[in-house]
Formats: sequence, structure tokens, C-alpha cells
Amino acid sequence: MHLSNEEDLAYRRLLEMYYDTEQPIPDDLQLVSRRIRVTPEALLFVLQEFFVLVNKGWKNKRCDLVINDYHEMAEKNRRNGKKGGRPKKPKDEQENPLGFQSVPSGMPVVTQVKANQEPITINHKPKRESATSVACPPDVGEQVWQDWLSLRKTKKAAVTPTVIDGARKEAEKLGWPLEKFLVEWCTRGSQGLKAEWVAPKPTFAQQAADVARTTVPAQHSGPDPVLLQIAADRQKAAPMPDHIRQQINQVLRKA
Repeated sequence: MHLSNEEDLAYRRLLEMYYDTEQPIPDDLQLVSRRIRVTPEALLFVLQEFFVLVNKGWKNKRCDLVINDYHEMAEKNRRNGKKGGRPKKPKDEQENPLGFQSVPSGMPVVTQVKANQEPITINHKPKRESATSVACPPDVGEQVWQDWLSLRKTKKAAVTPTVIDGARKEAEKLGWPLEKFLVEWCTRGSQGLKAEWVAPKPTFAQQAADVARTTVPAQHSGPDPVLLQIAADRQKAAPMPDHIRQQINQVLRKA
């Protein structure tokens, strides 16, 4: 922990050099410094800290013990007729390293595995079915249909016969053909579209007429007098004169 970064690097590389050569570190600071690529100052500090200078070479007690144990084990294996390394696997395991059974020619490409394991297929996964499997309706142009499909794809929404039937019903509420409804849908760029979103909102006079129609009971079988009066007032209505509008604007600016 007390070593600097360069001193720690020098210590690790000296150990690697010691184990690689199985010899003490030469007492030539310039040579060793160039070989392990550290400064002579860091090298000398580590050698004096962890190594002992003997016969023009720097020895390390721990490294000598490890090397000695290695050679004793190798000699013991040699006397017992054993070779180093891992034992060789049987021939069938070498040909099938994962334990798979061989597959005769002509059979489907399905891997046979060991017991208690499910077979693993290596075929390609089936492609996901297309979300636009619905054909273009006969009363819709090809360009409008493609634009609408692109919008649905952008919104990550499915294209199914149910969606088309719903769009046709909403178009019938407006008295529109399906193509016009899809054009409005593409123009708005929304994920869905309802007829009430497109239908124009009633004016104030129409709203008043609706209120009168629902709140004033009919006195006779003829037209409702209130509705007739509203219609007459609507005919007499005229736009606001320009001088009146200018006076109103002046008052608003002052305010």
C-alpha cells in the first residue's frame, strides 16, 4: 500500500520476470529498467524493499518457494507416469463437446441434447406477422391508404378489420365516404378519430334553439313560436358598423 503507482508496477513486473526466468533478478539496474520499462529509481527502491542481493543477483524468498513447489510437483507426476495438464476427454466428447448426439443426414435441423433437457432448435425464428395484413378497401385510393398505414405504423397501432369497420361507421355519422374520413385522419395525425371531433360545433343561436326546443312545451301542433322568432331575428341580424367597432377598440386601448 505504501508503493507509488510506478513502484507497484515495477514490483509486479519483477515478479513476472522472476517466474518466467526462474532466476534471480540481474544486478544491472539499467538493463532491468529497460526490460520492464520503469525508472531506475523505482526499480532500486522495490529491489531493496522486497529482494535480497546475493552473488550479483536479487533473490526473493517467496518466489523461490513457489518455483521449488512447482518442480517438486512436476517430478512427482513424472515418477507416477502422469503428464501435466487436464486429462483428455473421450473421443465422442471431443467430437461433440456439448454432449449432443450426432444427427443423421436428412433429418430436420434439431439438436439432440442430453436427458432432462429440452431440445434446442437452431432454425431461424419465424418472422412476426405483418400488422398491415388488411387489404386496401375498394372505395379508398391507394395513396390515401398508404398514408394512413404509415400513420398507424408511426403510432405503433394495429391495422385490423375491426379498425376499418369502426372508421367506416364514424364516417357514416358525418355522411362522408371512408376515403374522406381517412384523409381527415391523416391530416390530424392522431392515433384515433371520432365523428364528434370533426363535426362543426353549433352556434350560439343553434344552442339557444336547442334549449328552447327542450325547455318550452309546445302549445300547438304548428312551428314553435320561439323558434320562429329566433329565425326572424337571425334574418334581421346585420354586422356591426365600422364606426361602432372603432369606438369599442378605442375604449379597450385606453383601458
